[in-house]
This record gives sequence, C-alpha cells and structure tokens, in this order.
Amino acid sequence: MKKIILFMTLAFGFEACLFGAEKEDFILHYPGKEAVVNYEKYGIFHNIGTKDYYYEITDKNGLSRAIGEGIHPNTHSILKDIQYKRFLNDGKLKGSRWDFVGGDNIEDFQANFYKWATAAEAPGVKLFYTAAALEEAGHIQHALKAYYAIVVHYPHTASWNAEQTFSWHIGPVAIDAIKYICRKNPELEIMLVDASIEIDDKGDNDRQNDIIIVNPGRFVKYTKEDRKKEKVDVSKLKIVKTIGKGKVKLLKFSNGHWQLKVNNKPYIIKGNAYGSTTVGTTPVEGTLEDWMLMDRNKNGKMDGPFDAWVDKDQNNKQDADEPVVGDFQLMKEMGCNAIRVYHHASNRELLRKLHKDYGIMVLMGDFLGMYATGSGADYDEGTDYSNPKHRENMVKSVKKMVMENKDEPYLLMWVLGNENNYSVACNVSKNPEVYYKFANQVAKIIHEMDPNHPVAINNGDLGYLEIFAEHCKDVDVFSCNSYRGYRGFTSVWEKVKNTCDKPVFIGEYGCPAYSIKGLEFGEEKQAEYHRGCWEDIMDNTAGNKTGNALGGVIFEWIDEWWKCGVDVPSTDGKAFSPGYHDTAELGSGPFPDGWGYSEWFGIVGQGDGKNSPYLRHLRKAYYLYKDIWNKEK
Repeated sequence: MKKIILFMTLAFGFEACLFGAEKEDFILHYPGKEAVVNYEKYGIFHNIGTKDYYYEITDKNGLSRAIGEGIHPNTHSILKDIQYKRFLNDGKLKGSRWDFVGGDNIEDFQANFYKWATAAEAPGVKLFYTAAALEEAGHIQHALKAYYAIVVHYPHTASWNAEQTFSWHIGPVAIDAIKYICRKNPELEIMLVDASIEIDDKGDNDRQNDIIIVNPGRFVKYTKEDRKKEKVDVSKLKIVKTIGKGKVKLLKFSNGHWQLKVNNKPYIIKGNAYGSTTVGTTPVEGTLEDWMLMDRNKNGKMDGPFDAWVDKDQNNKQDADEPVVGDFQLMKEMGCNAIRVYHHASNRELLRKLHKDYGIMVLMGDFLGMYATGSGADYDEGTDYSNPKHRENMVKSVKKMVMENKDEPYLLMWVLGNENNYSVACNVSKNPEVYYKFANQVAKIIHEMDPNHPVAINNGDLGYLEIFAEHCKDVDVFSCNSYRGYRGFTSVWEKVKNTCDKPVFIGEYGCPAYSIKGLEFGEEKQAEYHRGCWEDIMDNTAGNKTGNALGGVIFEWIDEWWKCGVDVPSTDGKAFSPGYHDTAELGSGPFPDGWGYSEWFGIVGQGDGKNSPYLRHLRKAYYLYKDIWNKEK
C-alpha cells in the first residue's frame, strides 16, 4: 500500500469510535415519533436527480418531533436531556470535538453523541459523527435517521482531512453506512433504494467546481423472504459473454452477473499480496531483496516460501515443537488460492512449484510506468504517458512479461499498473485520458499475444472511473486498491456496474494490527475489519446482489518494517528505520485508532525481528481466513 492511498479513499477518523469495546447503558432522552421518517409529510423534494437538488422543510416542528434528539432540525431537545446536563456539569464534554472521535474518549459513545450533536461544526459533518456514535452505541434506528438526514439535507457536504490535502464527500459515505446497517440488521426489514450521490470532482481538490447529482432515494419494506429472492443460481442462466479461450474464463450471465472459472469450476480470488521482507532492508538504500531469489541460509531453497516457521508461543525463538513449514504451506492451509505479483516474475520455476504443490495461482502484473518502473524515466521525472520513448519502453516491458508467462500453468490474470491514478512518479493526474487510452492499447496487445487470460487494470479506488469506462473497452476486469473500512467496499460494486459493467476484484485491502490500546486489541480489530471486507466481497459475487465481485487480495501477508521514513516520518527520528518496527501514523483512515500504521498491515508478523526472514507470528486475521476460506471450498 502506498502512502497516498488513505488520502484517496476516505479520511474516516470516525472509525475509531466504531471500533469501541463494550457499550455502556445509553438511553435516548427523545428518540422521535417515527422510526423511519416520512419526509414528504414535512417538506418538499426539489429537482431530484439533478445538480440543483434540495429539500425544503415546510413543517419544522413536525419534522423535529418525528426525527428525535440530536438530528437536524431537532437541535434543541438534547439541551433538555438530563443526562446531557450531567455530562456537561461533570466535565465529560470538555475538549475538542475531534477528541470525541478517537483518543481518550474512544469508548464513551454517549459522550461522543452529546459532543457531536451540539458541536459548532458544518451540519453535514456534525451529523455524520453523531450518527457514528449512535451506531456504535447500538442505537441503530436513530443512527439510520442521522445518516439519512445527511442525504436529505446536506448531500453536498465535504470534509477536509487534518493535513488539508484531501477532502472527502460525506453524502455517499452516509448512503454506504445506511446500506450496511440494513444488511447487517435484517430484523429492521427495511432497505434504502434508488439513493445516489454522483460526484464529478474534476480530479482536483477544488470543491467549488464539483458537480453533484443527488437522488435521496427512499426506504422500502424488505423482508427475509425478499432477501432470499436476491440469490440466484447462475449455473441455470444463459451465458451471454465469454472471455478467455483456455482454462481461465470470464463468464457473463443473462442477469448481468460475472463469474471467473478455472478448469470449468467457479473460482473466487482468495488472494494475498505476498512477500518475504527481511527486517533491516529497504528499497531506499537498495538493500531490499527479491523474495523469489532470496536464500540467506544457502540451503538451495527460497527463505520465506520454504524455510519460515511459526513462533507459536511468541517467545521469539524456534522451539522444538516449531518446525520449518514455509509460507507457501501456510497459505495453502489458510485457503489462499492466488498471490499478486506486482511486476514480473524473477523465478518462474518457483511459481510453478507454488501452483503444482500448493494449488496457488498468480495475478501477474506490470507497473505500467508507476514509480517510473518500466518506462525508462527517472523517478523524480516520472513516467510521461505522452512520451513516445516512455510508451515504447513500457510496451516492451509488457510484451516481455507476457512472453515469459503466458503459457505457464500458474497464470490466472494479467494486472496492469498499481493505483497509477495516484501519480507517484508518473503523470496520470495531468492527463488521465492519455493514460487510460494507453492502457487500453496495451490490453489489446496482450489479447493478441495471449487470448487465454483476462486483462485487468489496477486503480486506486474509483478515481477516474468514468474516464476508464470511456477509454478502456478492451480491459476485461476493473481492479482497485480500496481501504474503506470494516463495512467493506459498499458502493464500489454498484458504481462500477453502472459506469462500465466490468467485473471487479479488490487488488488490495487491509488494516493495521497495531493499536494504541495494545496489540491484542489491534489484532482483534484487524480481524474484524477483514471479516467485514470479505463478507462484502462474497455478498456481491455471482448469484448475489450486484454479482460482479471476483474476489480480493489481502494487503498484506507480512509486515514490512521499512515503510516509516518513506511513507511517513519515523517516530525514532531517523530518516529510515528498517530495523525498527515503527508505529508512526500514516494519516487518518478507516482503522481501529482512526490512524494507519504502515508497518503493521501484515496478517503475519515477524516478532522482534531478530529471526527475520524466517519467524512467523500468525495473527487472528490469518486464523479468521483459515476458517472462512476453507469452509467456502
């Protein structure tokens, strides 16, 4: 995961309060008269489905009574709440409102609610964090009303991150939250339909030039029987499109759902961003080794794949009952069926063994000029996608990759780029049309050389999706790295389906295992995050909901200790600290503390680092996947 990813996704500092522990008793003073508010009774919706949408309140008192305390326009009844007055008098609401998203108040949801419901903040932002506190406190119905009030009244609201480098739109996230809550609480028997907030942000951070199309949608009754009807047996449907002439095929069914098949069997990508990074090495100093070639103990076997062992008692030494097992075997036992190789393969014999002995296939990638890789450009110069020489070099790089791997049994799919739209040492953001047109030309070349495997492009979340849809007709699969929080990827599936009708796999997703509340807490919340993400993927595979999810790739297999000082400043004051497991914050994000810790994303740890690259600490997320992935076979 690269340093820009969190600023692209969503600056969800609020996730901290959503990862709290036990909920204390918290009784609403005035929950409102309507569980689901009928806004048409209290006002008029104007210009639905246009950039000129707005809601006009005609009966403010009636709407206030219906909606309850703390939710617009009911900003007064909370002041009569006896508990609020007690919290205020006891000093429990002192401090910045942002202290009531994370930090010392992370678990006091009632205080969070009172603070945000009365905060001097933009109304949409205020409502969002109010809703988040209510959700975690278990006041689900009231939380739904608060989230929906954003959609109705403040769909245009944007909030800046702490660094003022990126703003995120709150309205679409509120819709995602509503859909997630309805899905996870079927006893409510409601669903939000037709709601959408489409944003053309012009690819910049100038919120004044955004074009925002709003449809607030409506709540409808949705029973358990309705949920059952969502599921479809696609094997009984007509196949209307087939991509791939070999053992790997993409199928599109008559209902618009997509399915990946390998050897005529449905194949959901259960992937790992695999590597075996040695503590103390860093790409900045040129010391980072290629895991496919690394054999430090000179035994003729690659270190991580075959010589890793599990430190079961976490005493940072190999005991008699901790035999060598190897990462490949650990991934096989976990139920993993694919790894992502970001840029070419240096040891194809190793990958053949990965497939033959462990049943794991490869998503084979070329950076396509990201980080100036393959283009011939200097890093500081960056890849210029309009430069004929850079384009020529990248085509040569891709052709080399295809010629070397197209007939290999381990090959699952080609993956072009790695969130190139973030423009790290490349110029996509200056002229995205040029990049996506070039990517499509490359996809055509690959199809001519290899008609047997699909071609994917890897994007940073949904950036420039409309431009991709217009110019990448020959790219078969849309892949995106996405870090949206424990709810999963929510609107990604529908947005891609409605914009370009491509199948989707998540190229990276994950969560750090570190937390200021302790490693045990961090591991538990990392596992919860992964569970929510995987459930969302499965809920959108063929036969379910949008039906365009092909699977996902966990970021990442093992902690990389070199990232602080590169992604963010090191907490030990050194420029680079590859021998120190740093806890510097990567920026606000959808993680347990509200912060990302870039050196802690592994579902496998390396202990104190002294036995790297061999020691493995299997975290709770590893065992989570071992359980659910093997049950899904």
